[in-house]
Amino acid sequence: MAEQLISEEYRELNTQLHEDRKDYGTTGHQFADLVGGLAASMGTDDILDYGAGKQTLANSLPQYPIKSYDPAIEYISKRPEPADLVVCTDVMEHIEPDCLDAVLDDLKNLTKKICMVTVATRPAVKTLKDGRNAHLIVEDYRWWLPKFWERFNINQFQNMNDMEFMLIMEVRKGEK
Repeated sequence: MAEQLISEEYRELNTQLHEDRKDYGTTGHQFADLVGGLAASMGTDDILDYGAGKQTLANSLPQYPIKSYDPAIEYISKRPEPADLVVCTDVMEHIEPDCLDAVLDDLKNLTKKICMVTVATRPAVKTLKDGRNAHLIVEDYRWWLPKFWERFNINQFQNMNDMEFMLIMEVRKGEK
């Protein structure tokens, strides 16, 4: 049996936060130019937005048939198929610590070629109904990098004001 990607309790808390806050799950559009440029340079329109939230990335790139996956939003919670380009922005810091390895493995398994990830390294402004900060994992990039390196070749790293970082990675040849 595959490891758990999200607990049912946490899925419900995130579903509630998505319903209560119009601004929760809306950062994808900020990366539209970068994602569009990556897809064009790769010659692909096979894109998966992993943790798509309110699908602002897909809405910002209507020329691409972006597949959206988010386990906390029922209509896009169906398990996705692998894609050439997997985009995962403002998601990893929200993962339950006990599920982190399973989610990282899932990202690797869903990535055919390139994976682009952003991770916030600061507490969130938003709070879950149970009182926890919405960012369950608040660690700097030095904590995160080995976890990604175990699964991907890191092609590009950008530290953004010590508040978040971005990685563009590829699956290691022969390790799919």
